[in-house]
Amino acid sequence: MRVISGSARGRKLIAPNGLDTRPTTDRVKESIFNIIMPYLPANCVLDLFSGSGAMGIESLSRGSNHCTFVENNKDAQKVTVQNIELSKVGDRADVVFGDAMEYLDKSNRQFDVIFLDPPYNTGLLTKAITKIFENNLLSGNGIIVAESEYMGEEPTSDFFSIKKTAKYGKTTVFILQKKTFQGE
Repeated sequence: MRVISGSARGRKLIAPNGLDTRPTTDRVKESIFNIIMPYLPANCVLDLFSGSGAMGIESLSRGSNHCTFVENNKDAQKVTVQNIELSKVGDRADVVFGDAMEYLDKSNRQFDVIFLDPPYNTGLLTKAITKIFENNLLSGNGIIVAESEYMGEEPTSDFFSIKKTAKYGKTTVFILQKKTFQGE
């Protein structure tokens, strides 16, 4: 696993031990960032369920101003901190240890890009998307990049529309934006 592009290009990243965290593969990460290129660099990024921190670090490497990483697994959080240091993007990063849903309830920031990669098929994907809407955490033209297991949980919301869906092996990626309600 490595940083694909930008200031930290080529830097190897550490993956958390065990099966609780599934880092996004380089191939999937590169495909996602090709899709979301028009939204980068972003002012404010959220890497929720951050695991290794690879998605947020990639965004920072590509010039985004700030990223908040949220992780509730102590070992994964330590790896996120190490990867941020290895990538030399720590001056633009905050790492929060805690529950993702609690963070969404307490945050008063708006994010331009939100990466969501919760444990598969737990209902957390849709729950997180609902809280993002309820707490107005996505900027007007912002996007949510949600990962799920292929044929697993799909994000559902009355307030966000799926702009793109892509399948990569056992992973499905959804790009969501706020509905405009004018033409939808």
